[in-house]
Amino acid sequence: MSFSEFTSRDFELIARDYAELKEAAIRRCSNDEEVAIVDKAFEFANEAHKNVRRRSGEPYILHPIAVAKIVVNTIGLGYKSISAALLHDVVEDTDYTADDIKNIFGEKIASLVYGLTKIKNVLDQNNKQTSDNPELIENTQAENLKRILLTMNDDVRVVLIKLADRLHNCRTIEFMPEYKRDKILSETMFIFIPLAHRLGLYEVKSEMENIWLRYKEPDAYNDITTKINRNISNKEAEINKFIEPIKNALEKSNITIKIKKRVKSPYSIWHKMQTKDLEFEQIYDLYAVRIIFNTQNSTLVSERNECFHIFSIITGIYQYKSDRIRDWVNHPKSNGYEALHCTVMSNNGTWIEVQIRSQRMDDIAEKGIAAHWEYKKDGYFQNDASQMDQWINKVKEILISPDVSALELLDIIHNDLTTVDIMVFTPKGDQKSIAKGATALDFAYLIHTEIGNKAIAAKVNMRLVSLSHTLKTGDQVEIITSEDEVPKTSWFQFIKTRHAQNKIMDFFRSSFDERVNKGQKDLTEALKNIGLNYNLSTAKRLINSLAISSTNEIFFRYNIGLITFEQVKAILGNGWNADKIEDAKKKQKNKYIINSPADPHKYIIANCCKPIPGDAIIGFINRDNSINVHKKTCKIAENISSKHGDSIVKPEWYNDKDAAFQVSISLQGIDRKGLLNEITSEISLAMGINMKKLILGANDGIFEGNIDLFVHDKEVLDEIIFKLNKIKGIQRVTRSEL
Repeated sequence: MSFSEFTSRDFELIARDYAELKEAAIRRCSNDEEVAIVDKAFEFANEAHKNVRRRSGEPYILHPIAVAKIVVNTIGLGYKSISAALLHDVVEDTDYTADDIKNIFGEKIASLVYGLTKIKNVLDQNNKQTSDNPELIENTQAENLKRILLTMNDDVRVVLIKLADRLHNCRTIEFMPEYKRDKILSETMFIFIPLAHRLGLYEVKSEMENIWLRYKEPDAYNDITTKINRNISNKEAEINKFIEPIKNALEKSNITIKIKKRVKSPYSIWHKMQTKDLEFEQIYDLYAVRIIFNTQNSTLVSERNECFHIFSIITGIYQYKSDRIRDWVNHPKSNGYEALHCTVMSNNGTWIEVQIRSQRMDDIAEKGIAAHWEYKKDGYFQNDASQMDQWINKVKEILISPDVSALELLDIIHNDLTTVDIMVFTPKGDQKSIAKGATALDFAYLIHTEIGNKAIAAKVNMRLVSLSHTLKTGDQVEIITSEDEVPKTSWFQFIKTRHAQNKIMDFFRSSFDERVNKGQKDLTEALKNIGLNYNLSTAKRLINSLAISSTNEIFFRYNIGLITFEQVKAILGNGWNADKIEDAKKKQKNKYIINSPADPHKYIIANCCKPIPGDAIIGFINRDNSINVHKKTCKIAENISSKHGDSIVKPEWYNDKDAAFQVSISLQGIDRKGLLNEITSEISLAMGINMKKLILGANDGIFEGNIDLFVHDKEVLDEIIFKLNKIKGIQRVTRSEL
């Protein structure tokens, strides 16, 4: 931030932006008194931030106004949240206190502002905790995010406003230095994007994802965006022609509808291309048509029936793809999303996804939890808590657990945020939701702790299976028990859910002291056998890396097999050193040149993503001053950045013309005589590239293969891929993992 007198142009910008916000706020407020409070909050914040500017040079007050716009327009919150958004930086950045806010605006708005101030404080905190007591050592960033999520215990609106704040910071991220940009983007991808998804904030999630892609993989983002724009101009008339008979048929059936057209976002396309190994042209659900219907005096049952009625009308016009029906009407997603999706074939041979929703379903899909609350007040959810309510309650239980350290919690929450649930059934036909990949034993503990503790086998769809059997959607599961059975430590090897793990651990905690003593003795002895001593330094590193709250907990988990000696050995050979973090930050202005003769650092090219010159990269400084180099989009790098963001450095490639990096490419196509010779000639003779390994196999006229080769940089690799794609018969060439 900087200070300088505002100009008349600045005042014009402030007045214009606030006028837009006020117009939106008036539509959301119930009466003039609520509008007056929003006005008062703006005037207070405007005066508090007077003559203060952001890094971009614009008046600082434009940021709170922008956050408030997201709060009202995108999330759909009311006047208290709008006011809190306008005031969210006042306590942190000015001389005003939380008590001042409370005295002027009341308890509730003050509590929202205070919650946001706490979040800002912990996110901006840069000094790592240090202590001679290893049980107090925890990673600061993980602790910060734990505190952010703890605000859900006070008021979920604090997290919603924080998401709006993070979205606007992402929109203006170009003005931040690159190392800080990487930290914020990684943190956003690891926690805030999954959180927005879980809370049903599709627009917030989608925009954050696209910004992440634009800065992490700019070439891919620009290429996909260009192709989308080109396709839209070519397909616009075709989509309109596709919609016309649907619209006519629904109107004839006296169904009141709105129809929206949607194109898949650049990030969604990129992610599908990466995970499914597809080309842009192979994304067949690029376009979606959304049908939103209104019904008089609608209920959940009538809405669901109407969805299938509309589905029957549409599939009477177009053929549908049977394996692409998604029934989130009868089985809503955990974030509250409800809709019926189907994919149908247009008359021009294009697959188009059709999404069928009621107006209520659409509001919840667009506004998430805020709309969910509104409809809950109107009596739509009268019986059991919704999936969204259940998830929020589950998160609160995890957050207040005294046995969970910050790093462990961070992984738990991230995994929970990104977990996909499946639906299974009890022998009586009751439906249960459980994490994808869960086993029969996980299901047993889901039903009741004693059933889990006494389980010996299961019947899945009337067939006898072991407790380690992985469940699938639609399975009917019966647990077989024995009064003589007790939990076994070997169960930890195959259970998948934290709930089951905790219940089994609880059983073994009855002999906690005995197991701690045995675990300490065994671990100390095992370390001695490889020439290592268990001491204060060792304890600190294990606590930090394993994300466990105490040394006794480590010994206990080692004894029951939750921690293995292989894990311990790996940790003691790696890890982060707090003393190096400040050094890394101080050296940010220095150049980190990979393998430069003038750079003393040792650079380790990550095996998980194998970056080469030309790839967007990120570095992490280790305890021995070496630097790990990853692609910016590497999932492991994202995880490290979210937990150890202060260890990020910005490495650059040394321009060594003799350097060669190993990469792998995969090929597919139609087999023909002489193809192998053309491929090797193009690579080795025409381009002079050294090949390490080549594997090609053909079956029924179709060939697939992989080539490992050495290249100088990404530009050379792209040229190889381009030239190989020109060879007759080759359908596809892509870079792949080694």
